[in-house]
Amino acid sequence: MELHIRYEGDDDPDKCTARKLARFDLATLHRSNRATPYGIVLNPHAEQALSRADLSAIGADATEPDDRPDGRLVALDCSWESAGEARFSLAGEHRALPYLVAANPVNFGRPMQLTTVEALAAALIILGDRDHAERILAKFTWGETFLELNEEPLRRYAACADSTAVVEVQAAYLDR
Repeated sequence: MELHIRYEGDDDPDKCTARKLARFDLATLHRSNRATPYGIVLNPHAEQALSRADLSAIGADATEPDDRPDGRLVALDCSWESAGEARFSLAGEHRALPYLVAANPVNFGRPMQLTTVEALAAALIILGDRDHAERILAKFTWGETFLELNEEPLRRYAACADSTAVVEVQAAYLDR
């Protein structure tokens, strides 16, 4: 799966996970909405949760691995202070990630305060590509911690057939 990032450049460059992914050729940065390709857009304001059913929305649901076209995941990389709803005017299928806990040093333990790499890795796992998620997280000292903190919810979300099932699993965590 191709990873694309609409890059705002308004956060600390030393802590920017998007820039690090680009340096290692693990993602492509785009400086404008127009340059950012169509795909599944990770959007915390989306009305629908990400699930495996979304693979068909990007044409990546072929049953044989060799027949599977590359899908695209798109994330917005900007500071949390400026991540308002208006920033998500990207073309694509907008989906929200379910409840997960951050492992990055800035927001460790905070729910839903994920870095760009954490969001992309979570989406990859939910969509069934854990190996890819592990590859991108391996570039960060805390990457394995993200997988450990979210092992059970990610496994359960990945097993869901559709958005409704993901929301039901999420509700169990929010009720705790």
